[in-house]
Amino acid sequence: MRPAQAARAYPFREPTALVLEPEYAHLREHEPLSRISLPHGGDAWLAVRHEDVRAVLGDPRFSRAALLDRDVPRASPRRHTDATLHTVDPPEHTRLRRLVAAAFSPRRVEHLAEHAQRVTDALLDRIEEQGPPADLIAGFAVPVPVAVICQMLGVPVADRDRFAGWIDVALATTAFSSEEIHDAFARLKDYVAGLVAARRREPGDDLLGALVEARDKEDRLSEDELVVLGVTLLYAGLETTTSELGNGIHTLLTHPDQLAALRADPALIDRAVDELLRFNPLVTSAGFTRIALEDVELGGVLVRAGDAVMVHLDAANRDGRVFERPDELDVTRGPNPHLAFGFGPHYCVAAQLAKAELRVAIGSLLRRFPGLRLAVGEQELPWRHGRMARGLDRLPVTW
Repeated sequence: MRPAQAARAYPFREPTALVLEPEYAHLREHEPLSRISLPHGGDAWLAVRHEDVRAVLGDPRFSRAALLDRDVPRASPRRHTDATLHTVDPPEHTRLRRLVAAAFSPRRVEHLAEHAQRVTDALLDRIEEQGPPADLIAGFAVPVPVAVICQMLGVPVADRDRFAGWIDVALATTAFSSEEIHDAFARLKDYVAGLVAARRREPGDDLLGALVEARDKEDRLSEDELVVLGVTLLYAGLETTTSELGNGIHTLLTHPDQLAALRADPALIDRAVDELLRFNPLVTSAGFTRIALEDVELGGVLVRAGDAVMVHLDAANRDGRVFERPDELDVTRGPNPHLAFGFGPHYCVAAQLAKAELRVAIGSLLRRFPGLRLAVGEQELPWRHGRMARGLDRLPVTW
């Protein structure tokens, strides 16, 4: 067993754009399981190698449920107090996952992808009519995921400004105060509770309607589980997909050789999307805190029962033991066993829908605007700060 080193202050620094902090590469080679000291909740172990991250995510001895309503190590001031897909273990997790799995069946994903295509085409029409320059965040990367998640869940698109504002605050780390973050999450719960009440008055053929029926007619989940599940799906479907879409377009525009390869062979779009998911770091710090339920050897270190363990998916996605030329973007890469959607029981239930949205949006954008390019210098692009997800405030382009 290797001796543990002193805990490092974490996050290492405020992230810069889509540049993964160099400490992760050092740790992968020299200290794959290290001690970190978080802004909230104390110290934890940090896993950065692909093999170790998969081990943590797939091993039931590392529990998500054990963090509920506890002051566990984390980057955000918000404690997790609600049982939902992210915060429970099997068999409770299996029960909740089955309730939403039908909404992400191949047939449903195809139907939602067709909706995404219609929305995408309409947005591109508007962008083309208004002429350059255009902001592809407000005008494209936000409204596409909003339209899809609203269609799937049964949330009014007209409410976008309200719930998107709350989500922006609720998923912050340092951009807002602890009180603001907790208040935003409470407002999201109240909003979804209102939608649930409306669905009881007027049943609908959407996921929220199906969950209400599962609650009222089949008693398969509690009222609080129903509301929090709705909140989780709403923010996961909006925040991460918006960030991945904006970041993906940015990365292609700043890697002209890879953009040219994709333009030359549009059939590469599936591989390109997976490669963008692997290559672009999404999170600003490690997440998915788990608690060891018993002593476990991991990465040559003994993790004691009760210890917190965190994983960094983006660092694992740059592991040279798994990926050739890991720090290079290659839209032809395959196979691509990236961990952008996690691994094991908590693998993102909406992964196929998210990839379908990215394929539709990016593919359509590149077809419509063969001369698409940044309208400002790369150093002038404004990045968001103090959030859990990396992303741009604006992405000005011309063509």
